[in-house]
Amino acid sequence: MPELPEVEITRRGVAAHLTGQRIAQVAVRHTGLRWPIAANLASVLPQQIIHAVSRRAKYLLMACDHGVLIIHLGMSGSLRVLSEPVAPGKHDHFDLLLANGRLLRFRDPRRFGAILWWPGDDVCQHPLLAGLGPEPLSEQFDGKVLHARTRGRRISIKEALLNQHIVVGIGNIYASEALFHAGISPLTSAGRLGVKRCERLAEAVKVTLLRAIEAGGSSLRDFVDCGGSPGYFQQQYWVYDRTHQACRQCGRPIMKIRQGQRSTFYCANCQR
Repeated sequence: MPELPEVEITRRGVAAHLTGQRIAQVAVRHTGLRWPIAANLASVLPQQIIHAVSRRAKYLLMACDHGVLIIHLGMSGSLRVLSEPVAPGKHDHFDLLLANGRLLRFRDPRRFGAILWWPGDDVCQHPLLAGLGPEPLSEQFDGKVLHARTRGRRISIKEALLNQHIVVGIGNIYASEALFHAGISPLTSAGRLGVKRCERLAEAVKVTLLRAIEAGGSSLRDFVDCGGSPGYFQQQYWVYDRTHQACRQCGRPIMKIRQGQRSTFYCANCQR
């Protein structure tokens, strides 16, 4: 599933082509995504200007004249910018044709993504966005914030990092990697972490996410950027998907366990 780095890379890529452009036409080929695409979207969007493309958690937000288009990539979704119309494939469910001739295409083989319309300006009031935690790369997230938000929680710190009400967008891959770099066991109860370890972990989260963005994200199965290029951060993994391989730091075998229906990878020697 695309996580924060992949969504941010997608945002940067499409923003360069979409910002300031007028929507000429909309094509909806399959409405049955995670939530149905609004039936009137093809008539609402044309002639509107895309003023900005931002991100909240794993949601892409396209601010238009009369509302915001919300896009979630789901498990297998991707956005491509095409310089000229190309015949759509089986999994190409949604197109935005711009007045300058360029095309934004949403592809989603598993159809677990979403394309939603929010009329008005305050998109943060949308039910999917209201109540979300702070952005991990923002000034609103640091060790003190992480410490405060995990008080009284008995869940593991790994599960806490995946809780969108505590902090958004980190995802399974980067939670495992950040915990390794912070030297913290994923099994540790979130409520037992002191301020210093929370500060170390918050910094590891930021560094891990920034390195992933710099490397173009992780392409394990489906992810490509808006130009069709894969990411390369998977070549830099220290623990994720390295079960039984030697830890790059101590040489002990990497362990794999299940937490909250997700796979967790860690080094029992380096992470306490």
